[in-house]
Amino acid sequence: MKPEELEGAVEASLRRLRQAAGEALPEVAVLLGSGWGGLASRVDGAVPVDYAELPAFPAIGVGGHAGRVLIGRIEGTPVLVLSGRQHAYEHGDAGAMKGAVRTLAAAGVHTLVQTNAAGSLHTSLPPGALMLVADHLNLVQRSPLVGEAGNRRFVDMAEAYDPGLRHRALAVAQRLGRPLREGIYAWQLGPQFETPAEIRMLQRLGADAVGMSTVPETILARHTGLKVLALSLITNLGCGLAAEALSHEQTLAVAAQAGEAAVELLAAILAALRE
Repeated sequence: MKPEELEGAVEASLRRLRQAAGEALPEVAVLLGSGWGGLASRVDGAVPVDYAELPAFPAIGVGGHAGRVLIGRIEGTPVLVLSGRQHAYEHGDAGAMKGAVRTLAAAGVHTLVQTNAAGSLHTSLPPGALMLVADHLNLVQRSPLVGEAGNRRFVDMAEAYDPGLRHRALAVAQRLGRPLREGIYAWQLGPQFETPAEIRMLQRLGADAVGMSTVPETILARHTGLKVLALSLITNLGCGLAAEALSHEQTLAVAAQAGEAAVELLAAILAALRE
């Protein structure tokens, strides 16, 4: 999409969201990855808007991603919940969610909470565990900002995952007695899973979990001035660390088992953002 086309699509998407909301749009947005769909049922007074009604939003083609925006409240906190993302592995474009993130920024959103399903690189971080993303490795070395003009494209990524938001999330987890470990998320393009040799490489690079999303959206969010908080639901051990073969079906199955506890913690974190 050309810059002028994207601008028009963002304006049209913003008009549709404002029409649906009937009032000021929330300042907190949540982007749901695989295994986190249960949060949608926690949205009080939910007003749904399909991505198909929002010209700046992508088509969704991955199981476990609904392709819908829900406008409402979670634990009293006004939220925009984005059920699903388009991944770079679907077409090779790291900027697939650019229009969606730009629409959030235009709507006045100041905080983007991201979620994903990820593979663990350590047996001490088993399937079902939650990881708070402290930093990332863009191993794909692709950027959604390619083609942008001006000095704003040179985004400072020193605090890509906001320290203040992370501190709040850790405090909530501690209060609830829920284990929540901070770690480094490595972005691999996919859609194939990693080889055992690649898993060993990622371990030596200092990564704690690996997945196929989140990093492009974080870059886009920081480019538009949004603060980012990100949580990974661990669905498997990396290739070579366990006997079972990896599959997307396995990812969804483990996520379904562990998703309720993950959603409980996320809802509590969102409530804390209102305080």
